[in-house]
Amino acid sequence: MFIMKKQLAKSIFKLSGWSYHIEPNILENKQVLIGFEHTSNMDAVLSLALFEILDIKIHTLIKKELFKGPLKPLLEKIGGIPVDRKASKDIVSQMVELFETHESFNLVIAPEGTRAKNGEARKPIRTGFWHIAKAANVPIVMMYANAKTKQGGILGKIYPSDLNQDLQTIQRLYKEKVGLDVCIPESKQ
Repeated sequence: MFIMKKQLAKSIFKLSGWSYHIEPNILENKQVLIGFEHTSNMDAVLSLALFEILDIKIHTLIKKELFKGPLKPLLEKIGGIPVDRKASKDIVSQMVELFETHESFNLVIAPEGTRAKNGEARKPIRTGFWHIAKAANVPIVMMYANAKTKQGGILGKIYPSDLNQDLQTIQRLYKEKVGLDVCIPESKQ
């Protein structure tokens, strides 16, 4: 079901000079996995390699426009779920239904949305991942890819309870554990 074999996945890390670290006992059968920083297309390659090494079947939200033409079979193979970004209100309920109807479901989301260019000011992250995890009653697992140190992995998880407090916790953990600045939106009531 995966598009890479485990040995190839390990070779990708070795040849690229990247390493990874996984906190023990983090992963469950169902979770929303978020990742920072989304700075290049290499993020996707490294993420797919890491999921292969960990034997995790993932799903990820991808703009529906990419599912037209020759990319469609590949996107489906890697667990892509086409999303109409103009109709984003229904995404939470659609994802909750997928969590409810699968024994194991791992949804990967890049809260930054599009890749940030070097030197570009960070925009506040989108909070859809939190709303999906809260509604589906699943944890949020925090992944990272630090291009400066060429290190990536999984640093921890939280169970969603209060949006503002959880965003502050996510921001603090990324800063403390891996030195990444996560720009969160201003408090929401």
